[in-house]
Amino acid sequence: MINILLLGHDYKYELSEFFRLFSSEFSYLDSSEDFDVIKDINKVLLEKEKYDELVELFVEKSLYIKNENNRINIADKIKNVIDKIEGDLLINLLCRESTDEGIILRTRTIIYSGYEIIFDNQIEELINEKKFAKNFKKIDNNIKTVSKRIIQRSIFDYLYNKFDANVPWGILTGIRPVKIIHSLLDKGMNEYEISEFMKKEYLISDEKLDLTINIARRERKFIYPLSKDKISLYVSIPFCPTRCLYCSFPSHPLGKFGDLRGQYVNALIKEAVGLNKLIEMQGKEIETLYIGGGTPTALEYKDLETLIKALFEIFDLSNIKEFTVEAGRPDSITFDKLKVLKDNNVTRISINPQTMNDSTLKLIGRNHTVDDIKKCFTMARELKFDNINMDLILGLPGETPEMVKHTMDEILKLNPESITVHTLALKRASDLKINVDNYKDEFTSYQNMIKMLEISKQSMNYGGYNPYYMYRQKHMLGNLENIGYSKEGYECLYNMQIMEEKQSNYAIGAGAVSKFVYIDENRIERVDDVKNLEIYLERVDEMIDKKVREVEKNANRSSKGD
Repeated sequence: MINILLLGHDYKYELSEFFRLFSSEFSYLDSSEDFDVIKDINKVLLEKEKYDELVELFVEKSLYIKNENNRINIADKIKNVIDKIEGDLLINLLCRESTDEGIILRTRTIIYSGYEIIFDNQIEELINEKKFAKNFKKIDNNIKTVSKRIIQRSIFDYLYNKFDANVPWGILTGIRPVKIIHSLLDKGMNEYEISEFMKKEYLISDEKLDLTINIARRERKFIYPLSKDKISLYVSIPFCPTRCLYCSFPSHPLGKFGDLRGQYVNALIKEAVGLNKLIEMQGKEIETLYIGGGTPTALEYKDLETLIKALFEIFDLSNIKEFTVEAGRPDSITFDKLKVLKDNNVTRISINPQTMNDSTLKLIGRNHTVDDIKKCFTMARELKFDNINMDLILGLPGETPEMVKHTMDEILKLNPESITVHTLALKRASDLKINVDNYKDEFTSYQNMIKMLEISKQSMNYGGYNPYYMYRQKHMLGNLENIGYSKEGYECLYNMQIMEEKQSNYAIGAGAVSKFVYIDENRIERVDDVKNLEIYLERVDEMIDKKVREVEKNANRSSKGD
């Protein structure tokens, strides 16, 4: 157990995510009175006696922020107090100085072990003046960001060695690593400069860095040049045949809510009409259309046809480059439903097995077999679908690397155009997380998780698939990543846009989240539709009004700025 004392700041949330990279065995102390903290720092440096017996470890983090004129000094001290006196000391100094080119941040890091300097490093970074506007809130946010990284870097090696950890993403806990690469490219940095910055700033491994830069390079030709006038459109279908063990998405089992499907489609159409008025008023152009869920094919084929035809009547979809529907679970797919999709301009579908092992399918609550998956895929090919994606999850309860190898081999035989490889995440609202104690003996080890990921990468390389988008999630096994692979020319534009957040995404339906992207301000505003199906049906007009208010609010903000 590590007991942590924070002095001079209260970054518990940010640091908790960081500590979880190494161990769940940590807690925060309320004050220095909870243990015998050495008051005199110099005494630590001068004391030469070594204690052979290590009783208990405490980490004290002290952060001091002083803001004077154009200079912000941040002093960060760390003491590992074992029994009485043995310990390390770290001092960080952050200086903010204005120049004609912008703001220069200089950080000096000195680490003492006992009384000997073992590390001395200096980092200098130039930041655009706009980021340090006179708005004190912006300054405070930047101080917080820089301070958090200083703290994380200062104790990374210590935690890494203590727990013998494999942390390939370094201190990077965010879910969209590729976004950082795009922002650095936008600043004019070349790939060598980006590589050096990422390793120094985030302590990221060469392997993950190469993957991230490679994906950013591939994405840029699809999402650049940026356009304020183009948007993506998402339609949520929150029904599923049953709820999967790992799922946290808005999904309503057909056994309980199936009789509301027709009513839900009517409500969706009503929200679509209201949203289209907003799109026309703004002069936006829809670039991609994505119907997801839940499981869209949980709708009856007539309701599915009614919905798609209505979308094409309501919205101007004449210039869309891609239309995806998650056909999803094989136990929801029929010939009639696939034919409706094919006859109504759908260009890409996703058939998601998650695994090709029958025992696992049964455990996670899927009412279908591996053979059903193959039959659905063959049916789609017979209907001339030439762009099919398949989703897989690594680390499902009870699965071994050998089972993952079997899954990859079976998927490659089907030869889909794209494959998304997820790492299992214990999502808060999932049945797996809620009942985690029932499955703790079924989870794979970190070493096996690494093997599974390597097996997937080798299989994708062998099959001629390239990684084209990536994201991470909180509470993922092994703190790893999800990677979308595709054959050349079959990259999903919607996936790239939604992940890198360079384009607004207008979304309708229960549980849908619209993201209004304001490129010039580097700002994103979220507008959520309610998740509960029955509440959505009652309050669909409010869902329209919320989006209208966001657009009006931004229009007022822009006019004041002018």
